[in-house]
Amino acid sequence: MSPLARALPIAFTALLLSPLTLADNAQLERGRYLLQISGCNDCHTSGYLMAPGKVAESDWLKGDNLGWYGPWGTTYPSNLRLVLPKLSESQWLTMARSANYRPPMPNLTLQRMTDEDLLAIYQLVKHLGPAGEPAPMALPPGDMPEGPVVMFPMPPAKPQ
Repeated sequence: MSPLARALPIAFTALLLSPLTLADNAQLERGRYLLQISGCNDCHTSGYLMAPGKVAESDWLKGDNLGWYGPWGTTYPSNLRLVLPKLSESQWLTMARSANYRPPMPNLTLQRMTDEDLLAIYQLVKHLGPAGEPAPMALPPGDMPEGPVVMFPMPPAKPQ
């Protein structure tokens, strides 16, 4: 078989796949953009808040051991790389639409994103693949965390 005859099926296949690949790449780029402007990386990527744009994408969304302490207790940013790949697109959309997580999670931001935006984030997280360890469990109000925390002001005590 001539080199041209061998190359034609490959070139034809590439032409057929190009629009899909372009669409996939566009969705991944949209996911990257949304993660950066919506603040997802600020909490869910260790070190990102202190060095925006300096943390490698391969380290994005693995959660963090930095706690967020306030009247609700202490919360830790979950490892989205372990959570989202276990969900279907439909489950992810339902989860995002019904978001009611403890502070400082911006639930309304997640709830107000379009399906297209949420699916772009979902596809990027799946593209990055599972990595890292689960985040620490949340602590109830009054339990002091052992590790580093961001302290939110406690409400003033009620006069007696």
